[in-house]
Amino acid sequence: MNTELFIAKRLFFDKKSSNGLSKRIINIALVGIALGLAVMILSVSIVTGFKNEIRDKVIGFGSHIQIINFDSNYSYETQPIEKNQPFLSKIKQIENISSINIFGTKPGIIKTENSIQGINFKGVSEDYNWSFFEKHLIQGTIPEFDDTARSNKILISQKVTQLLKLSIGDPVVTVFINKDERNPRIMQFIIGGIYNTGLEEFDNIFIIGDIKNIQRLNNWDQNQVSGFEVSLVNFDQLEQSESQIRDLVINYNEDPGTALRTISIPRKYPQIFDWLAILDMNVWVILTLMVLVAGFNMISALLVLILERISMVGILKSMGSPNWSIRKTFLYLSGFLISRGLIWGNIIGIVILLLQKYFKIIPLDPASYFVEVVPVNFSIPDILLLNIGTMTIVLIILLVPSYYISKISPEKTIRFN
Repeated sequence: MNTELFIAKRLFFDKKSSNGLSKRIINIALVGIALGLAVMILSVSIVTGFKNEIRDKVIGFGSHIQIINFDSNYSYETQPIEKNQPFLSKIKQIENISSINIFGTKPGIIKTENSIQGINFKGVSEDYNWSFFEKHLIQGTIPEFDDTARSNKILISQKVTQLLKLSIGDPVVTVFINKDERNPRIMQFIIGGIYNTGLEEFDNIFIIGDIKNIQRLNNWDQNQVSGFEVSLVNFDQLEQSESQIRDLVINYNEDPGTALRTISIPRKYPQIFDWLAILDMNVWVILTLMVLVAGFNMISALLVLILERISMVGILKSMGSPNWSIRKTFLYLSGFLISRGLIWGNIIGIVILLLQKYFKIIPLDPASYFVEVVPVNFSIPDILLLNIGTMTIVLIILLVPSYYISKISPEKTIRFN
């Protein structure tokens, strides 16, 4: 039988043993633990939700990994590669691969009577996965392409339509420049759909249309594209998947004149992903502060518990109970009290998360935060880790004040009583 655990349970469920002052001190400590855990749950959920939201939007515009011409730089003016590559069938066999699509990009200018706007025209094929833009479509329809006729329908952002005062069905005159041609090329499109992701850095420039228009503008044949976009199932395996794809691309690259390379989305847009990485530091600071506050609150509560039952400590010592056994008793008792605080902390944190997740009660300014409401990521593993981590760290902190028990003299305490 675990004697220390038995005594701790009796003390925990004994409602008459605590006086008014000690009960208030312990309740204050439990409130601190509950609020601390609720703040930690909200902080982790909001930051991870925000990171996932922004990351998914960036990936929606550029996929996880791109395979492009080695001579292409980080601009939207790309060098062509052949659409039919021997390594594509091998890449599709990689476990983490979701899909592979061809794409083309061409920088240009939209010109109206009163305004101009720089854009990047992204061309896609008929098998392009439109799920990202379907999610953010606010007006019109997604353009439909086929493998024969060239389509002039485009998808454009709400921000650009507001700047240029355009709407669904309006013609859009675009101007493109080729470095080897003296005269610019002018092409007219029709707005088929309007999207809004809230990520203004991309919304301000991206229009989506038929890749056959890119091929025509660049004087490419139907087998030439800017590259391939590879979508993954699990973002956490990005580096591993890119390494596998890179090996296949290099091994099948037999023509030295068209060397290919891979580029992952974090390397393509490092400024965004570096900014997201900084948010992790903010979370760690919050977690550290909340755990320390909870730990110091419990130190005061533990000392009150020990002083309140100092006669019991003296009696246990006089009966031959070692110091560590008595310390374990009070640590068990502290663990029960911490658990009560954690339960309330979970209730508060999870209720707020669910309210925000389903009712979106806290809005944000998209111009500043790139999202319209506070995004949350409800992750049960994260919540369990926070509970386990808080309990473990606070109990470790309590090992130090529990050492006070070894200083208590049984003779003085029994004589005092």
